[in-house]
Amino acid sequence: MKYNNTNRSIYLPVLFAVTLIAGILTGIYFPGRNRNQVQPVLRARHDKINSVLNIIEADYVDSINRNDLVEAAIPAILKKLDPHSVYIPAKDLARANEPLQGNFDGIGISFNLLTDTILIISTIPGGPSEKIGLLPGDKIIYVNDSLVAGKQISEERVMGMLKGPRGTIVNIKVLRKGVGDLLPFEIRRDKIPINSVEVSYMLNSNTGYIKIINFAITTFDEFQRSMNELRKEGMTRLILDLRQNSGGVMESAIRIADQFLEKGQLIVFTKGRTQPKNEARASGKGEFRSGDLIVLIDEWSASASEILAGAVQDNDRGTIIGRRSFGKGLVQEPVSFADGSGIRLTIARYYTPTGRSIQKPYNNGFDDYFDDLNSRFRHGEFEIPDSIHFADSLKFITPGGRVVYGGGGIMPDVFVPLDTSGISPYFLAVRPQIYRFALKYTENNREKLQKFTETTDLEKYLNSQRLMEQFTEFVAGTGVKKDPEGLKISGLLIHTQLKAYIARNILDNKGFYPILDDIDNTLQVAIKYMEKNK
Repeated sequence: MKYNNTNRSIYLPVLFAVTLIAGILTGIYFPGRNRNQVQPVLRARHDKINSVLNIIEADYVDSINRNDLVEAAIPAILKKLDPHSVYIPAKDLARANEPLQGNFDGIGISFNLLTDTILIISTIPGGPSEKIGLLPGDKIIYVNDSLVAGKQISEERVMGMLKGPRGTIVNIKVLRKGVGDLLPFEIRRDKIPINSVEVSYMLNSNTGYIKIINFAITTFDEFQRSMNELRKEGMTRLILDLRQNSGGVMESAIRIADQFLEKGQLIVFTKGRTQPKNEARASGKGEFRSGDLIVLIDEWSASASEILAGAVQDNDRGTIIGRRSFGKGLVQEPVSFADGSGIRLTIARYYTPTGRSIQKPYNNGFDDYFDDLNSRFRHGEFEIPDSIHFADSLKFITPGGRVVYGGGGIMPDVFVPLDTSGISPYFLAVRPQIYRFALKYTENNREKLQKFTETTDLEKYLNSQRLMEQFTEFVAGTGVKKDPEGLKISGLLIHTQLKAYIARNILDNKGFYPILDDIDNTLQVAIKYMEKNK
């Protein structure tokens, strides 16, 4: 299985730089000898890394841990290759693989920390917590007899306590509103799915919307279930949202692309120094080979997302809307070691059907590579498409005659600038409090809110609740003064986000995204484009 991932966070700080000695060591002091008589020590050129480690282990002035040196050396070596060949220590590998596998072992809740208390937001349907009777709104006070409330515990620490091998037991005690005593629960951990299809719903009577946040082993099956449900509701047109999707399992993206293309059409091909050219072509069995199709991308769409968007664009199957994608065209293969660690090694480049390599350059160093998005922003690319210039050598033509470019991401057919119209100093000051207020509001009004099962009805109710007045009073209590001018600029943005976060606490993502639709400029452009070009 080939993995694609843009996450740089798994690089370890380089604690030790291995010096590859040029073959002759001079100036070495040997006790008991005349230093003037010391001859250079010749060593074989092969396996110099192990030779250096052996010398250090045998003769270094202080005691050292060889494993520590190895752990530090491997990232330093891989950093000489490319930005996406990475080393993952044993302690991090399982968590790094969870989004790709599509599951983890745990108790099946989503939670947040409200005033140093673990508040259950929702339980995973069919998961162990739902089966045992945990409810949204429950507050976890004890985990395995350890008091966790009021301890300023971190989210990472909470996950470490609740997650564990399948079949193992975790005991918790929760505080439930209206119940005097703490309620004890014994929960047997199980496999918990990580959904990569974050939401799917109908935008109107015939247009479906599916948002994929990453590509895992399970993504294609999730996508198919969403497609089947939407077709039952009358979907004949689809908007597929790949914004902020950093990639994942390449095969899942290929299988989804297959659903849109005719038999024999090229989806992607890969080749590398030791890897022969390998093509993936459509089977002709896809279930959405006709019907209007739009794919949304942005600067965070990468890797497997770009494979899918490139296949749609290069085969003239649909329209790409948004902003230029990240530009990652390297294929990683996982290699595991006996101690539980592993590397993801770049073994090939992938190319879109027209032959484009969309990997952006990294010959100026990794710092510049990962700063590329900031550079694009500074140069105005997020606002003005004409600020983007491609060399003629990077020009390719699709079968339908469209001009497309390689050399750094997928350029959309329809550019949508970054929407900053609702941003004000007041919004930037209160933004961290929006989710916090929504969480508190939900807790104080949960009984009323839980009566709503449809997003439309819930939003209508929230529109009548003077949320903005309550919110401005709330943030004033944190030291942010009321700002009429700022509210004039950002009021709609803040109000919409408040409603969306409250709805997510009650109806999950099917409550969250439909409310955000009205302020999602790229989605609104896509809807209007689809109506205009039926």
